[in-house]
Amino acid sequence: MSVIALAGGTGAPGVTSTALALLLAWPLDPGRRMILAECDPDGGAVLAGALQGRMDARYGLRNLAVAQRKDELVEAFWRQLVDISEDNSSSRLLLPGITDPAQAAGLDPAWGSLAELFARIEDHQHDVLVDLGRRGAFGASAVLAKRADVVVMVVRNTLRGVQSAQVRVEALRKSLAGPGGTGADALAVLLVEGGPYKSGEVEKALGVPVLATIPWRPKQAEVLSDGVDGGSRFDRSDLMRAARAATGPLRERVALRRDRLAPRAPGPYNQGTYQQQGPYGEGDMAHAR
Repeated sequence: MSVIALAGGTGAPGVTSTALALLLAWPLDPGRRMILAECDPDGGAVLAGALQGRMDARYGLRNLAVAQRKDELVEAFWRQLVDISEDNSSSRLLLPGITDPAQAAGLDPAWGSLAELFARIEDHQHDVLVDLGRRGAFGASAVLAKRADVVVMVVRNTLRGVQSAQVRVEALRKSLAGPGGTGADALAVLLVEGGPYKSGEVEKALGVPVLATIPWRPKQAEVLSDGVDGGSRFDRSDLMRAARAATGPLRERVALRRDRLAPRAPGPYNQGTYQQQGPYGEGDMAHAR
């Protein structure tokens, strides 16, 4: 497993909530770590949402713009990661997104370096979920999608959701097949079931395989989007059970594609030390698990 980018569109359910569910559900072998990188140009949502502002907002993506100008992005990246694992094991990490959409323009020169870092990060036993939101798969940050092992469109199986996805899927297909992309077969769908269309119908309409489905559970999703207390049962909820089931097809898709791609040459992206900081101690994420 290496890099999975998630994107959405108008009428789509929350890409960030889906990405956070996958982060919390992802099975990790001993020594491996998973990073959720909030790279949505419209801004990050986890600090003020699931974490309810309890973690210091000084750290995150916005600091990489300055680091890029100093040619220090790689070293700075590791210092921006914060530990949101329930047991403080540093196994599930967050790169918080920007706090103001106006900051996105300053990151334009950094997206390429960040994409390259992600492409090499498996060398250090880290894997990445990249939250691109509704706009991040296009424009200056599109390189993050182009370099990902798999690009997942989060689509709700309603007419609005599918029609919105059609335009974006076609644009992504061309982008991934073009210069700098890893190929159009990187594209797949994670279907949020809350509408009338079945997986086969969505696949036919979009021309993209549906790898997994997640039930539409707005109340359960509020634990991830707004930090609502889900209690001890949240980890056994329909939403989280489906998120755990979705990790299997996603891992398989990555493995198949990586087998077909040329091996990546080692690069200078050495692991630094990320700072475990903020008010999160043991059990602080229990409300969201």
